[in-house]
Amino acid sequence: MNFGPTEDQKSLLERVKRFAVQEIEPIAAEIDLKGIFPDDVISKIGRIGLNGMIIPKEHGGMGLDTVTYAMAIEELSRASASVSATVSVNNSLVCYTLDKFGSENQKMKFLVPLANGTYIGSFAVTEPAAGTDASSMQTTAKREGDSFVLNGTKIFITNAGKSKIALIFAMTDKEKGVKGITSFIVDTSSKGFVVGKIEDKMGIRGSQQAQIFFENLAVPAENMLGKEGEGFKIAMSAIDCGRIGISAQAVGIAQAALDDSVKYAKERFQFGKPIGDFQAIQWKIAEMVTLTNAARLMTLRAAWKKDKGERFTMDASMAKLFASDVAMRVTREAVQVHGGHGYMKGSNVERFFRDAKITEIYEGTSEVQKIVISREMLK
Repeated sequence: MNFGPTEDQKSLLERVKRFAVQEIEPIAAEIDLKGIFPDDVISKIGRIGLNGMIIPKEHGGMGLDTVTYAMAIEELSRASASVSATVSVNNSLVCYTLDKFGSENQKMKFLVPLANGTYIGSFAVTEPAAGTDASSMQTTAKREGDSFVLNGTKIFITNAGKSKIALIFAMTDKEKGVKGITSFIVDTSSKGFVVGKIEDKMGIRGSQQAQIFFENLAVPAENMLGKEGEGFKIAMSAIDCGRIGISAQAVGIAQAALDDSVKYAKERFQFGKPIGDFQAIQWKIAEMVTLTNAARLMTLRAAWKKDKGERFTMDASMAKLFASDVAMRVTREAVQVHGGHGYMKGSNVERFFRDAKITEIYEGTSEVQKIVISREMLK
């Protein structure tokens, strides 16, 4: 394996980093403080092609590999985890899933505008009584002529209220459990699609999560993604890819916290010298950089295996499990390095610490990752 980025990757990452520094970093604290969705920034990200990084050019994307995508998500996450959450969902969960399971007509109608930045998408599986346990899903889809009629509720849906296209998972045959779940492509402007409460969160406060309700929502049968009953398989495939994006996000958060800690350790003086001269701080920095680099390598390995066409489920789960834990450990130490300044609202490391926590929860909690990893090893 070549551990160095190619010239093409370097060129792209320089552009992404320049965009992050110029367009995202100056407003990152405000996005967090006010809990506002950065519409202008997300629109710009779409225009420069980052909404469909791993999608072929003929379907509106950039045609990049997953390794490059993970590197780009890391760069965006260093500036704002709120922004990278929106971009990761659109790329990993929505566009990737449409590209893998959609028909050519569906790709031209829905994937192209999602990948080229015209629209952003959302991915709706989680319900009040169905998170990890998909078999408890209560949202139903009943066939009526040339349509399916959806009724039910989803919660914690990223980009809800902002997305034009949503991938919705519903029960078409409750008797079959997870084998009775089907996936649908839904235009969110359709009658019967209702956006509910916008969540007020601890972290990633500029990424919008909301409840959505389906009230006799009619979806054309031609908008069924894959075959009837394949929804669970489709969702799990999407989440495998999504976990690479979240791993990269966690690495980006950790790297940002590390960078700020190194800078602060050089500038903050106590007892007549920089606190970076004290062994206690030096050891913290050493552990932080070691953990961050290890998490990055695990993330890139999972992305590399996906690009090679190999099974990457366990690698993605291991990367997410480890990288999310690293993000929490590194941001906690970053607050400690900054002392009282790090605990204050408005400090970067305080924001990083709050943002890091969600990486241990969404797209499968750390406990779920351990289940996935152990099952892969023991089967």
